[in-house]
Amino acid sequence: MHNIADYLGFIAAICTTSAFVPQALKVWRQRTTADISSGMYVILIIGLAFWLSYGIVLGDWPIILANGVTLVLACSILIMKWRFEQSSGTHF
Repeated sequence: MHNIADYLGFIAAICTTSAFVPQALKVWRQRTTADISSGMYVILIIGLAFWLSYGIVLGDWPIILANGVTLVLACSILIMKWRFEQSSGTHF
């Protein structure tokens, strides 16, 4: 049985993770990432990896799922940034 903390965690996870979907879709559709900071995404990815590890150690599914999915989205955005800028000849 889930307790109130689990429900709160899942709601928070849905909100914070889904916040990255519009950015990822925008980057994918427009093929431009000029206004996205590589440094911010590198630091975010490191933090997400630690949060994911923390969730795994605790066995806390809201933390694991939220940070795992967000990590994939953030990595996708950063990879697209590097690829699109490389193909357009601009440098970050």
